[in-house]
Amino acid sequence: MSTTADAICFEPAGLIPFPLAWSWQQQLQQRLLADPSGPDALLLLEHQPCYTLGRGADEAFLGFDPADPPAPLFRIDRGGEVTHHCPGQLVLYPVLNLQRHGADLHWYLRELEGVVIDLLAELGLRGERIEGLTGVWLEGRKLAAIGVGARRWISQHGLALNVEADLAGFAQVVPCGIADRPVGRLLDWRPELTAAVLRPRLLQCFSQRFGLQLRPPTPQETLQGW
Repeated sequence: MSTTADAICFEPAGLIPFPLAWSWQQQLQQRLLADPSGPDALLLLEHQPCYTLGRGADEAFLGFDPADPPAPLFRIDRGGEVTHHCPGQLVLYPVLNLQRHGADLHWYLRELEGVVIDLLAELGLRGERIEGLTGVWLEGRKLAAIGVGARRWISQHGLALNVEADLAGFAQVVPCGIADRPVGRLLDWRPELTAAVLRPRLLQCFSQRFGLQLRPPTPQETLQGW
């Protein structure tokens, strides 16, 4: 897709607590709800260790007491089951007016998968989809989890790509409710890769697939808590 519009790109430094990133998404969503003609936006960051549950996620997929989790646990307004966030995992949260991008959530999920597949192709790796499931796999291991939500076609949440993440935290849950397909990370195929190195390449793959020209925020577009 050719570049057709600009989008604000926020790249906070350091490890971001999940509630802060969720607040930023909500602020961006509210802006587009108030002015649907405004620019799309996205956040690219790494989280402090935590677990998140989709709106209808089953706590049976937790390997711990939800009242006493090994890392903060949040139930949020996305689809899907439980997932784990941690350092070394790139998390991309697009806040888009999906009426400008097909107005089709299934299409949107496939395009997010396509962003990761495009990135892996650049690295000489063949990412795969699995029929009936959401995410991206490499040689049978799930590298990218995807879960989204939308309000009046304004999106929240997005994708999480394991680059150099410590996968131990995933052992505490059944990731995405899929017990028979292990989680993986890019480090095990490309030991030279780091999350920092892949940040610009992931953004480029996203901007190309969605036809967006990414730019930094103006002072007027700064987020509360930034």
